[in-house]
Amino acid sequence: MTKKLVLFDIDGTLLLTNSRNRRILGDALMCVYGTEGSAQGHNFAGKMDGIIIYEVLRNAGLQDAAIEEKYPMAKETYISLLKQRLLAEDIEVMQGVAALLEALSSMTDIVLGLLTGNFEGSGRHKLELPSLNDYFPFGAFADDASHRNELPAIAVERAYRLTGKRFKSEEVVIIGDTEHDINCAKAIDAKSIAVATGTYSAERLEAYSPDALYEDFSDTGKVVSHILSI
Repeated sequence: MTKKLVLFDIDGTLLLTNSRNRRILGDALMCVYGTEGSAQGHNFAGKMDGIIIYEVLRNAGLQDAAIEEKYPMAKETYISLLKQRLLAEDIEVMQGVAALLEALSSMTDIVLGLLTGNFEGSGRHKLELPSLNDYFPFGAFADDASHRNELPAIAVERAYRLTGKRFKSEEVVIIGDTEHDINCAKAIDAKSIAVATGTYSAERLEAYSPDALYEDFSDTGKVVSHILSI
C-alpha cells in the first residue's frame, strides 16, 4: 500500500487549552510591549501565532515596525511563560485522539507529522503535557513561515529528510478544525479531513469542501479507513 503522510493541527484538533493559554500570551505581550492589545477577546482559531501577535497589537494602535522590533523577545517570552505556567490540567485531549494516534503510529504505511499555527516551542509543550508529543517526530510550525499555506511544502520536505520518500500531493492528508487547514491542503492539492471539535461547526466546515468531515474522532476504525482510502 502507498505510504500516506498525515499532518495534524494541534489546537481544536488534537487538544484544547483552557483560558490560561490566552492569559499567558497577554502577560507576555504586556511584559514586552506594555500592552496585551486585544489578546483576551481575539479570535485565534486556525491562525499562526506570529500573525496573532501582530493582529492583537495592531488593535492596540501599535505600528508594524514597533511590533517587529520586539517580536523575537515577545515570542521567546510567550514560550518561556507557557512552559512555566501551562499545566496538564489545562489541556483537554479531544475525543478519540489518543486511540487514533496509537492506531496510526502502529501502521508502517503511515507517517505522522504536525502542521500547526503554533510556534514549535509552545506547540510541543502543549502536546507533551498529555503525552502526545512523541507521536510526531517532525512538523511545520509558525516559526517556519508567515502564512499557513506555506507550511505543507515545508512539512513534505521534512518528511523526505526523515524517511527518504518524496510524498506526492495525493499522498498527503492534512487534518484540522478550521477552514485554514482545508485551504492549506488545497494549496498543494493534498487531501483534507476536517473535524468539528474546535470552534467551527460541522456545517461551517462543510462549506469549505474538505475531503472528509467528522464531528469527532470517536470511531477510530472509520477514520483510519478514510485516511487510507482518500
